[in-house]
Amino acid sequence: MRAIVFTRYGSPDVLKLKEIDKPVPGDNEILIRVYATSVTSGDCRMRKADPFAARFFMGLLRPKKVTVLGNELAGVIEATGKNVKSLKPGDRVFGQAGMKFGTYADYISLPEDGALARMPSNLTFEEAAGIAFGGNTALDFLRRGNIRSGQKVLIYGASGSVGTAAVQLAKYFGAEVTGVCSAPNADLVKSLGADRVIDYTTEDFSSEGQTYDIIFDANGNSPFGDCVRSLNKDGIYMRVVHMTLSTVAKGLLTSMSGGKKVIGGVAVEKAENLVFIRELIEAGRYRPVIDRHYPFDQIVEAHRYVDKGHKKGNVVITLQN
Repeated sequence: MRAIVFTRYGSPDVLKLKEIDKPVPGDNEILIRVYATSVTSGDCRMRKADPFAARFFMGLLRPKKVTVLGNELAGVIEATGKNVKSLKPGDRVFGQAGMKFGTYADYISLPEDGALARMPSNLTFEEAAGIAFGGNTALDFLRRGNIRSGQKVLIYGASGSVGTAAVQLAKYFGAEVTGVCSAPNADLVKSLGADRVIDYTTEDFSSEGQTYDIIFDANGNSPFGDCVRSLNKDGIYMRVVHMTLSTVAKGLLTSMSGGKKVIGGVAVEKAENLVFIRELIEAGRYRPVIDRHYPFDQIVEAHRYVDKGHKKGNVVITLQN
């Protein structure tokens, strides 16, 4: 089968299209033919081994444990292990591969109890491939922050994969949403339900005197101190993934001092989150945002685009027509 393989860390040019063995599902696994995947910021970080700590998981000098990247997928189940009960061949599914990665390939085997769900009935494979990473991350963090109706929520990086999901989910939960992004993306963020949009290139949200119940940093670029100062006395600052030793220490000190809290790190991938989002999509309450589509043999160009840091929503890769 075809796969995009990398054997060293670096620029998008380390990604090579090769033929590798097709996986065989274990007793509790399902074999999925991948119709579409995506290029997430996480894929790019792993490709570059940034942060350096990623090497302790993937391989110190070169990638060994993971040589095929890709976290999201939408596809069709081709075969199941003998113990699989909830899914069957022919089912259309979407989801995440977790730290196994491997969706940059024609086929992948994943556990039945992984972060997988049947596809929304009203989406294409390409649209469904842009749901899981951003949607699951946003939903996991918002639930950990105990989001409630009537709260004031600021979403920093509101136009990316996680940000566009967070805007829609926060509005669904009844929050008053302020999105922070660049001016060219303001209309998109408003169309997703944001009550107000701040252009971070010309305005400083922290200088307005406004305070928030939740500040959700969806891209890891928000100023830590300004965010904490802009919280209500019991407010929560959420920061996805980009937690350096310095920000971890600041977060612990903030949380230990009482009142304000800091939640950071990575999201827990859950099938139940995907089912929840699927139901919202089928009810017309949520939509995946797709910036660009690339064919499988142009995945290097897709990585170059995502590396620029200006994508709107998701960048999708099509494997099968």
